[in-house]
Amino acid sequence: MNSRKKITQLATVLILLVTTVTFAQNKNERASLEVDGVCLMCKDRIEKAAIRTKGVKSAIWNVDTHELKLIYDARKTNLDSISKKIASVGHDTKKLKASDEAYATVHPCCKYRDDEVQEDHKN
Repeated sequence: MNSRKKITQLATVLILLVTTVTFAQNKNERASLEVDGVCLMCKDRIEKAAIRTKGVKSAIWNVDTHELKLIYDARKTNLDSISKKIASVGHDTKKLKASDEAYATVHPCCKYRDDEVQEDHKN
């Protein structure tokens, strides 16, 4: 009877360990951010800024929808940090507006705040 109790306890501990390891491995988060931009140069700049954020594994920005789809390690970063990195290269997000200094560094073709530039990119 005593060995049976030990086997039951051992089985319980093993189940808890397997469950803990399974949950610990689920570290990747998926999210999307709306990021302002108008062209493929913006796409390149936005995606590079996101990828250069520690913990970001994938970043794909859509020129038409302005949606940045992300996969990132939530233990290493969060959406606020990613937004800050994107704003630092001159692109606004819903949460954070790029500083005037950062915005001034983007190529003239990429001045997404300018109505005339936005019109030029619709064609």
